[in-house]
Amino acid sequence: MSKAEAPIYQLKVTLYDSKPPIWRRLLVPGNITLGELHYVIQIAMGWENSHLHQFVVGDQYYSDPSFGLAEYGERVGNEGRATLSRIVPGEKFKFTYEYDFGDSWLHDILVEKILPPDPQMKLPVCIKGKRACPPEDVGGVWGYDSFLEAIKNPDHPEHAMYREWIGDDFDPEEFDLDAINRELGAKS
Repeated sequence: MSKAEAPIYQLKVTLYDSKPPIWRRLLVPGNITLGELHYVIQIAMGWENSHLHQFVVGDQYYSDPSFGLAEYGERVGNEGRATLSRIVPGEKFKFTYEYDFGDSWLHDILVEKILPPDPQMKLPVCIKGKRACPPEDVGGVWGYDSFLEAIKNPDHPEHAMYREWIGDDFDPEEFDLDAINRELGAKS
């Protein structure tokens, strides 16, 4: 079945423990592999794809087999062979995407809807979202909270260091739907 003939899955991807929440709503074909979904999430969230990742579906792990994670005793399926339509039993199903095992950016993926195929629709597409993605290597959600405190307060002891690192343009409230979809279109 081609991507145009596949049902459309509406996913809400939310960064765990982000307050206020950082999330994206995506439309993807049901026959997308988890490996392909990884790249869609990277673009939609704003990550740089510079760390290991995995999906956790119930008690089953999926990742890129070249990572060698199976050597550590984990049951790891090949993300390039697992499709959404195969692992998702229906709407309201949840699973987890983890990016960067050091910072442990956990993402809750909720299958909000399964829609009929639409051959006219260009997929994948991001249809909504809130807030900027945290910078890579900031120390997970808790490090991000400390980072935000420091960049907002010129008197904070780490303010100058973080501003030099991130620049003056970082806005935690920024979300650019058009930029995400331009990049998704270039990658699809």
